Amino acid sequence: MTALAPRALRPEDLPGAAALHATCFPEEPWSAESLAGLLAQPGVCGWLLEGESGGDPEPIALLLARVAADEAEVLTLCVAPASRRGGHARVLLRGALPILAALGARRLLLEVAEDNAAARALYDREGFLLAGRRPEYYSRRRGGAADALLLLRELA
Repeated sequence: MTALAPRALRPEDLPGAAALHATCFPEEPWSAESLAGLLAQPGVCGWLLEGESGGDPEPIALLLARVAADEAEVLTLCVAPASRRGGHARVLLRGALPILAALGARRLLLEVAEDNAAARALYDREGFLLAGRRPEYYSRRRGGAADALLLLRELA
């Protein structure tokens, strides 16, 4: 599968984006309708990274963010399991940073499960710092819970 350049998420992408989100977050998948509702809100933007499989493009990574005043928040960032560890999340994140800054954001916030080692390593490498914690925020299918770490990166 060959990665293509990230591009803005379009309405016709929403079914594939929803399927990707469901694969990555089976406990709380977002439907195409919920994605459409998010994108209709002021300040919400999204990007998609596609790969080619059998000649047809398919979504392999998705990032949605919201800008409000001088802050931006990553709403979701996900990569298809078969495409992980290929730098796709980093490509999307780095592509979004200057756009979010141009929209007026001075800092970017996100939350990540404490037990998501791969995502935490990405955010560490990209300069995010721990800003807070939500104890036992994420429920796990096999029982138990994981803390949500609130991370922050200055954009200006």
